[in-house]
Amino acid sequence: MTGVICITGASAGIGHATAKRFCANGWRVVGVARRLDRLEALQKELGNAFYPAAFDVSDRDSVAAAFAALPPEFADIDVLVNSAGLGKGLDLAQEANLDDWDMMIQTNINGLLYCTRAVLPNMVARNHGFIVNLGSIAGEYNYKTGNVYGASKAFVKHFTQNLKADLLGTMVRVCCIEPGLTRTEFQQVRFDWNEAKSDAPYKGITPLAAEDISEAIWWVVNQPEHVTVTTVEIWPTHQANGTFSFDRQTSD
Repeated sequence: MTGVICITGASAGIGHATAKRFCANGWRVVGVARRLDRLEALQKELGNAFYPAAFDVSDRDSVAAAFAALPPEFADIDVLVNSAGLGKGLDLAQEANLDDWDMMIQTNINGLLYCTRAVLPNMVARNHGFIVNLGSIAGEYNYKTGNVYGASKAFVKHFTQNLKADLLGTMVRVCCIEPGLTRTEFQQVRFDWNEAKSDAPYKGITPLAAEDISEAIWWVVNQPEHVTVTTVEIWPTHQANGTFSFDRQTSD
């Protein structure tokens, strides 16, 4: 199977690895990111099968304009991978920076919605397509200071499941991929490129790599059309969901 795949967050991490994985197997790739210089560097590597589309997924007008302006050979998108997403800060809710919350909601939720809505009508009209959303184990299992990031990824999970219901009767498929700790630029973004803080989560363990997740995306997309893998949790072997937390009170 080959076709056109649109990948948001293609300038780094999982999106970048997925673009390379699909291009290497004959797909045409629309790579979406804000950083045009990185997209152009990827285009030089991958050639004319890669189309750089530089815009901010959280800007609804920019999303609509960019999809409307795709060249004819890239316009009929067979697969959308909503990989753009981020975590900002790691603070208790009562101490959190509201700008960080806004950024996560605008990217992880709004950006995913805008891009999905842009491609769905054509997929439904053609009775063919696949939406792959990047969730997180944080959307399944809560942890202290996970507040809005975890909630945004829980939204991704439930939106994916509701899409599945809406698309019943069509051959458009949906899947939510939920990685555990993955070594990308995620921690650098979360901690504003503070090297010590960004490296700390990986000390003493082997995290997932972006290529591990891109391989899962490849597998999901290439299942037979009558098969839909709706949710995939992927964990590093060195990570598990945590124990319950308690605030134990002692009596006098």
